Amino acid sequence: MTGTDAPAWPQCGHLDAGERCRGRRVGSHTACLAHLDGAERAAHLASLTPGADLDHRGTPFTQSLLDELLAPLREPGSGRARVGEASFDEVRFTGDAELEEIDFGGFCSFSSAVFGGGLYVREVRTGGDFRLAAARVAGDVWLDDTGVDGDAWFYEARIEGALRFCVREVGHSAMFEGMTCGDAYFSGVRMCGVASFDGAVIDGEASFDGAVFEEGAGFEKVRIAGRACFDGTHFHRNGARFDGADIDGDMLFAEAHFAAGATFDGATIGGDLSFSGARLEADVGFRRAVFRRTARIGPLVCPGTVDFSHAVFGTAVTLEAAAREVRCRQTRWASTAALRMRYAEVDLSDAVVEFPVTVAGRPRAFVSPEGEVIAEPGLTDERVRVTSVKGVDAAHLVLADVDLTGCLFVEAVHLDQLRLEGRCLLAPPPAGPRWMRRRTLAEEQHWRATRYGGGWTPAPPGVQPHGPGVLAPVYRQLRKALEDGRNEPGAADFYYGEMEMRRHDDAASRGERTLLRLYWALSGYGLRAVRALAWLVLAMTATVLVMMLWGLPQADPDPVSAGTTDGRRITLTTRKPEPVNPKGPYTKRLLTARFEKSVRVVANSVIFRASGQDLTTIGTYVEMTARLVEPALLGLAVLAVRNRVKR
Repeated sequence: MTGTDAPAWPQCGHLDAGERCRGRRVGSHTACLAHLDGAERAAHLASLTPGADLDHRGTPFTQSLLDELLAPLREPGSGRARVGEASFDEVRFTGDAELEEIDFGGFCSFSSAVFGGGLYVREVRTGGDFRLAAARVAGDVWLDDTGVDGDAWFYEARIEGALRFCVREVGHSAMFEGMTCGDAYFSGVRMCGVASFDGAVIDGEASFDGAVFEEGAGFEKVRIAGRACFDGTHFHRNGARFDGADIDGDMLFAEAHFAAGATFDGATIGGDLSFSGARLEADVGFRRAVFRRTARIGPLVCPGTVDFSHAVFGTAVTLEAAAREVRCRQTRWASTAALRMRYAEVDLSDAVVEFPVTVAGRPRAFVSPEGEVIAEPGLTDERVRVTSVKGVDAAHLVLADVDLTGCLFVEAVHLDQLRLEGRCLLAPPPAGPRWMRRRTLAEEQHWRATRYGGGWTPAPPGVQPHGPGVLAPVYRQLRKALEDGRNEPGAADFYYGEMEMRRHDDAASRGERTLLRLYWALSGYGLRAVRALAWLVLAMTATVLVMMLWGLPQADPDPVSAGTTDGRRITLTTRKPEPVNPKGPYTKRLLTARFEKSVRVVANSVIFRASGQDLTTIGTYVEMTARLVEPALLGLAVLAVRNRVKR
């Protein structure tokens, strides 16, 4: 209502500078309380008794006039004023206004009132609402040691000074939507109904230390120029909502209690976020939040999900969290970051990493600034599991001491520059002699589950399995990442996985796949020394057996020498008979002497030397083959050992 609108009450007839006073007439008089003459005012005040209703809407007030009005309403014994319902809407106070030691049986309303100074309410209790909606206060507003049994209405109030809302309890709702003030203090207040600060503007700091919000609190689109302190605050039932809030300073939630979660979606936070010792019983969301100068978040302990999806971190930040799940989908880090996690499943899908970002599993519990260990109720699995890095440019990503058994790598780029530090676990194949022990990617597990079934981990709902042609480059890039980090033994399993995917890739040529099958069968791609040695022993055994049965002659040929002499010179010619193939039963060929000769032939063949032994035609060709095959098998075995121990 503007000053030119006719009021909704009987209007005072007093004219001041040509304008009619908006004050409400008193009783049958034609003037408001401020414009009654002395005798009329005295008569009216004398008629008042404790418990009377007051209606002085639009009346101009001073502190002395207010004191005169309340004097007849005070109990003689206690000195406290007792009022029924009090309507002071649109009143105009000159200077400060003080209300002390008053009991309102009903509401007390100062809606749209204008105060030339501050408003100080001390030791006041209202049986109904306390209203300051749309009021204009040139100074501070203090409510000290006050109780409000009904609602507290501060809609669109404009307070140029500080608001100190030290109310013991608000029995129902507390509405501060659209309010503007300097500093705001709500320490220790208990709000039994819904509390809303949506759209409020606090030009200084805000303190809610020890406050209790029974039905939760809404701080959507609130703007706080300084820090916001919620140490020891309790948010029951409906939790807390800070969606769209703009907090320029730190946000402190030490020892706070969130019974139903909290959301900071779309919020802009200028300083640090402290959750030291806070107890969160549900999820916490920071979706699309912007952290302008945040250097530290946490330690945050949450038995549910902490969601940083689409959030933006503008400066270097340290994030400490112990949670069931931490989501960083499409999160953007415009500076360095250290994510120190406990228990959590960390999802980094499509995150934008512009500077080095480290995701590390923390083995020790977080501690408070006082050095006390922070409890972690509801969290049992101590592994930190990274579930996805798909869509991430991994050039600046570091994963340390995390579980990668379920991590999705397909669609990530620059995986060859990914750094894996500490002990990063990957899923093994199913137990049993069919599958070699090695580290495998989750995507290979998903593909093999579609092909071989039991023992391999199937893809979770919503995840499409990828074939060998897609997985081979992923293994190759991860292998290079470990090799560049001087961890060639650790890269061996990734090389094995790469070769496996190439062997199973239907897009590869048949000749390439055949060659890879042979390489796999002989030595496990040069990584399985036992397999190569087994083939070597088998080849040597077969060579020895063939030599004993067919390769050694029946007997060593005796050379025969013949010569001539001419009296001065002797000429000798030695002829060696051709080796005779062995004859007789096979059992008579398996003699110790023949075994010793066969072993000598095989031993020389392994080191690529000729034995010098007389052999049959079959034996000669077998030795040639052995000199080619057996050194190669020995070389594969040595290569496999080297690949496992090289530094």
